[in-house]
Amino acid sequence: MLDKLQSIKEKHLDLEQLLADPKAANDQARFRKLNKEYSDLKEIVQAYDQYAEKKSELEASRQLLKEENDQEMKELVQADINELQKKLPELEQRLKVLLLPKEEADSRNVIIEIRAGTGGEEAALFTADLTRMYQRYAEQQGWQCHTLHFNESSVPGGFREMTLEVSGNDVYGTMKYESGVHRVQRVPDTETQGRIHTSAVSVAVLPEAEEVDVEIRREDLRFDTYRSGGKGGQNVNKVETAVRITHIPSGIVAACQEERSQLQNKERAMQMLRTKLYDIQLAEQQQQRADLRRSMVTTGDRSAKIRTYNYPQSRVTDHRIGYTSHALPQILQGELQDIIEALKMHDQAERLQSELM
Repeated sequence: MLDKLQSIKEKHLDLEQLLADPKAANDQARFRKLNKEYSDLKEIVQAYDQYAEKKSELEASRQLLKEENDQEMKELVQADINELQKKLPELEQRLKVLLLPKEEADSRNVIIEIRAGTGGEEAALFTADLTRMYQRYAEQQGWQCHTLHFNESSVPGGFREMTLEVSGNDVYGTMKYESGVHRVQRVPDTETQGRIHTSAVSVAVLPEAEEVDVEIRREDLRFDTYRSGGKGGQNVNKVETAVRITHIPSGIVAACQEERSQLQNKERAMQMLRTKLYDIQLAEQQQQRADLRRSMVTTGDRSAKIRTYNYPQSRVTDHRIGYTSHALPQILQGELQDIIEALKMHDQAERLQSELM
């Protein structure tokens, strides 16, 4: 591991020198690629430097302990040694995690599809709740979040489905843990006898595809236009600006209605279609590695219930890792970081175990 870390440190230094050359900015595509690689290696190098520093301190303290005659000083040095011996394994574990191969898709932007499931209008209302939760979380992370498509329900404020695009730094690597069935337990506003109802909403987090990722033949597509609904300006309900694209071989459908022109909606819908087809490819790759990574967190199995939001007890439980929080209002306001960090740590532990097999 140390040889690999030293090699990474040397590569990081080489990249730093390349980026410092004024000529590097002449080729913007290459410059961005080098800069991203430099940033990816920076965290590893910083962790390695910290590990090397603490290891050097430990060796120096052990040598001082041998040479020191004053009992009081020896006790102080021994206390330092004990602290360093406790710290070093933690730093080593962090380095092992940082050295795990990164999923290529982790750095990508995402498209999030949120759909009401069992529970009727209550599920539609919870679809709106989850939409706001993800929008606020994206805002907290400094990401951009845009609505691509939605289908309102008959109850005011509810949605049968909602499609969001979230862009920023390592969005998929963070948001991929949200894929699955989210269950809500609460008393609906229309319930007169105070009975708790259980509803479900499915969430699919898809890494956004680029044109080179998926080959789509035009003859395999069917294009339909229709009038947009909801907000959108003076053309809404007057001109058929909304676009629906069907990929005939797979039956996959992508639609967009939020842009002002038909051309813009068509481009957005094509992006969504590419993303959906790319997600199928990615799922096939993950399935091939399923014997090494069986965790629900790492496989992203969307067919199973992953989380329950219990309103009467103000409790949120993630069933994949047994995580429970009683801060339901805060979580619905977008404070998802504790849950996501717990899921990441579980994922990393599973991957480290796989590396040892």
